[in-house]
Amino acid sequence: MTRHIPPHANGRGRAPFSSGWGWLLAVSATALAPAQQAHAQAVDPSMKPVPSIMAPGAVSAMPSIGMTQEEQISMRLDAERLGPQPQAIRRPPNTPIPPSGVPVYPSAGLATMSVAPVSSPGARKAFHQIELDALTHHEGPSGLLPAWIDAQHDTDLEDPYYVPTAGSGHLVPLLNPLRKRLLDHGVSFAFTYKGEAMGVIDGGVQRGMSYVHELTAQVNFDLDKMAGIRGWSVHTLVMERAGRAVSHDRVGEYYVNLQEVYGLSGNVVAHLVDFYAEKKLLNNHLDISFGRMALTHVFATSPLLCSFMVTCSAPVALKLDPGFSVYPKATWGSRLRLRPTRDTAIQFGAYSVNALSDNPSGWAWGSEKATGLMLPVEFTWQPFLTRNRMPGHYVLGYAHDTTRYPDEIGIGLPAALRTAAGHQRSAPMDMFWFEGDQMVYRRGGRNQMAGGYLMAGYIHNTPHVTSISDEAYGGLSFAGVIPSRVTDRLGIMYSWYHVSHRKEAGQILRYEAGYSLGASVRAPQTDSHIIEAYYAIDAMPGILVQPEFEYMIRPGETKHIPNAALVGLKVIANL
Repeated sequence: MTRHIPPHANGRGRAPFSSGWGWLLAVSATALAPAQQAHAQAVDPSMKPVPSIMAPGAVSAMPSIGMTQEEQISMRLDAERLGPQPQAIRRPPNTPIPPSGVPVYPSAGLATMSVAPVSSPGARKAFHQIELDALTHHEGPSGLLPAWIDAQHDTDLEDPYYVPTAGSGHLVPLLNPLRKRLLDHGVSFAFTYKGEAMGVIDGGVQRGMSYVHELTAQVNFDLDKMAGIRGWSVHTLVMERAGRAVSHDRVGEYYVNLQEVYGLSGNVVAHLVDFYAEKKLLNNHLDISFGRMALTHVFATSPLLCSFMVTCSAPVALKLDPGFSVYPKATWGSRLRLRPTRDTAIQFGAYSVNALSDNPSGWAWGSEKATGLMLPVEFTWQPFLTRNRMPGHYVLGYAHDTTRYPDEIGIGLPAALRTAAGHQRSAPMDMFWFEGDQMVYRRGGRNQMAGGYLMAGYIHNTPHVTSISDEAYGGLSFAGVIPSRVTDRLGIMYSWYHVSHRKEAGQILRYEAGYSLGASVRAPQTDSHIIEAYYAIDAMPGILVQPEFEYMIRPGETKHIPNAALVGLKVIANL
């Protein structure tokens, strides 16, 4: 819910510039603002008028008594009241994005804070709403920023966030009237095909192409609309995956999956992924979910990460941890989420831990053997910076798995070498992660995908009980690189993976003693690197085509396979 508070109600001093340069910039912005706003509305009538920060001749009318010159300049350079530059939010005539700012696609964004729900409870007048209202009217860390940088110091910004990995619109528009009728009665559905073909063109183990695909059926029920049960909704998702991934056979890599779609769910016709209920409490200030779900739906993920094959739906170092149930592997759990301030969010969870290979169909709940409890917590800061209100998402997360895992140095170690390995201990697992992205330019609209982002992240796991102890990545995700195609997206990411020193030490003991390390390990493992690049083409309503290039250094985390170069194609079709 947007809250309108009188300008500068927080009483912060605003003095970004103390020299004549600040005054010059303020006057320039004042002179251009009315003409820019008029032009923007002419290009896109659906845009709300941007209020003028200072009308011509208003300088002398300002209440300057008792205000220093710096304070007057600060008011003129208020990023929130200036509003976006028209060239940044102009919607070109050929854009498939409607005035609401979000493609006509029924799946909610995997956002850290602002989600456009498939069916939000209660009557909503705006196109999209902040999913949860903040507990206070104030900002958190953003309140420390100068006024000319902070674009949301007085109100929430409703710029929606959506997953850019799906083509705009639907492949079968004839179903739209049916979708509308069902949505009016609280039911929304989606059926999606995702196919990925990747081939090794140089290096690796062998040349050749591998193909995998998934079919996903998603249905959500708004119980408020269906039965008057306020604030409740039910989410379901069933998936079929098939094919053979390229990583093992052709590249020689067993930790990092080089395709998003792979065989975790098994060759099951209908693998149950989601079956959980959600409740909005305390007048839309608290959200609770419980049932069958995956951690990576909401923890350590983002729409930007999921536009890449390797990091979707979370960084690899987390997906390898048994307790971190990775999509589409679901487990019993519950999550609580709230927004302490308008620019921060925090979520807590408690999930049952069982092996990732347990219950491959998703339906045999009785076959799962719980070994412990996963307890994640995640804090997010989401600022909107400068007059173009460029969003950033800065995430700090921690999770504790109460399961006691064996020491990596002793796994598979022959009895003759156990003395040489020294003291071994079982231990629970701790995970830390930082993920950050910041929009650096805005182009093509008011939604959070309309622009380019820089990204970086770091993950650390307890080395005693994990295979990959550290991961670091950095990259970019740019929209509108070709000016006439504002919804196409270019992505480039570099990732580094470091094998746990305990696992490496155990492998060294076996290797030097002449024991086999297993069919998939050629030598003691250290680290590997991956560069991934893609260009996602919003080809037509309901179809996204994404050429891919991947280059892996040290597949298998040893020097025995120097590198592997792969090219491929991802296609996503929305019914």
